[in-house]
Amino acid sequence: MDTTTTAVLLGIVEGLTEFLPVSSTGHLILAGALLGYDDEQWKVFNIVIQLGAIAAVVVLYWRTFWAVLHGILKRDAVSIRFVRNLILAFFPAAVIGLALHKQIEALLGEPEVVAVALIVGGFAILAIERLAKRGHIVGVADIPLSRSFGIGVIQCLAMIPGVSRSGATILGAVSLGVERRTAAEFSFFLAIPTMLGASAVEIAKNREALASGGGVGFDMIALGMLVSFVVAIIVIKAFVSIVSRRGFGPFAWYRIMAGAAALLWLLNK
Repeated sequence: MDTTTTAVLLGIVEGLTEFLPVSSTGHLILAGALLGYDDEQWKVFNIVIQLGAIAAVVVLYWRTFWAVLHGILKRDAVSIRFVRNLILAFFPAAVIGLALHKQIEALLGEPEVVAVALIVGGFAILAIERLAKRGHIVGVADIPLSRSFGIGVIQCLAMIPGVSRSGATILGAVSLGVERRTAAEFSFFLAIPTMLGASAVEIAKNREALASGGGVGFDMIALGMLVSFVVAIIVIKAFVSIVSRRGFGPFAWYRIMAGAAALLWLLNK
């Protein structure tokens, strides 16, 4: 398969899965095993194209971000709490991600880990859906400090490929009493500093290879970002609607079936 086709396919996978509780990184790793491309060559690509999906959040929620920025300049209490909660939730991932960077990278080459994590995560979602009480916290700014930090700690589980960053943060928020729609939107907003930080680290680490044309070049990365941006805009709108009406059950069963199929294929290939 040529480089351009691979970049487009991976961009579609990223856009489809970044904000769903199914693990975008896990799906990209499984796609690598299925397509047979060099994981090391496409490692930076897979992380940086997440910026395309992040841009989709900025475009869809630009009014929210503009209102928060305007409120910060006016020292509005609600806007300050909004930003405070995002910073607090981002902090654990920043610290642990930098401290365990090498160990996390080692797991990125293990598709079997992804398959098992998809299955386990699916059952975890079903359990939380069944046991968690209906959330009463509505609005990102209204999430208490301790629960914002708790969501950030839970997000760190997503450093295991296949767990899902969005799944960990959304279900973590729901289990801590946050209403479903607010939990999903908090996950979207928290993705911005988290993915910006991860992409910046990877670009800095691999700047020489990118500049010399090693691995996948900036042109293919830009293509992957564009594709993931377009797909993510469609997915985010649909996801919020599905979660509001049907909850997270459909995504749990998808994880279980996809993980089981992937594990069977990996063990028998």
